[in-house]
Amino acid sequence: MPFAPSVRAVLASLTLALLTACGGGGTVVIGDGGGSNNPPLPAPNPFPTPPTLNCSTAGLAAAAQSRWPVVCMLTSSGEMVIELYDSYSPATVNNFLAYVNTGFYSGTLVHRVDRDFVFQGGGYTSGQVPKNALYNPVVLEDNNGLSNLRGTIAMARRTEPNTATSQWFINVRDNIDLDYTPQRRGYAVFGRVISGLPVVDAINVTPVYTYSATDIRPRVEILTYWVRRVQ
Repeated sequence: MPFAPSVRAVLASLTLALLTACGGGGTVVIGDGGGSNNPPLPAPNPFPTPPTLNCSTAGLAAAAQSRWPVVCMLTSSGEMVIELYDSYSPATVNNFLAYVNTGFYSGTLVHRVDRDFVFQGGGYTSGQVPKNALYNPVVLEDNNGLSNLRGTIAMARRTEPNTATSQWFINVRDNIDLDYTPQRRGYAVFGRVISGLPVVDAINVTPVYTYSATDIRPRVEILTYWVRRVQ
């Protein structure tokens, strides 16, 4: 298994998250839909042009230590290198890499930053303009033995299963409430940040506007300049 799940009690109720009833349990909604009606937009990022088109030497060195497929993601907050667990989440990884290979994520936003919970991207461009998905929704691989631990990447979806398309989120803490149980569906973990956790922490504390439980936007746009497969 790529990483060991932590052994701890179920976390306290998540703040600023919408809970919906689901067979006696709760499901934290990390949706891929729109937000509030016409709230003020985040300010454009002052650095819209990527500072580089290549993964750093340190990022490539981290990738070389992994036995998994690896992507390099450059954001306006810094670089993250992510290994992808295709043996555990094959459909999810294939779907994510299909978007990566087309350059879909270039110029998209980290449009939601829910502090000490998750941040989310992959579905909007500057000006909070939705970007249409390219492919059909992917089957939900939430019961794959992987846990939503700090630094893992998982797919955002609507309340219903099998609705994830292009949007992803990164856990900034251990969020075992998002894991599959026999009582509720979870969110499909498919990789982990192996280089760039300081970037995860930096995005987590960025100033935000809170419009609703699931619409928490950075005050200044956080750009995903590009995502490229490096291994």
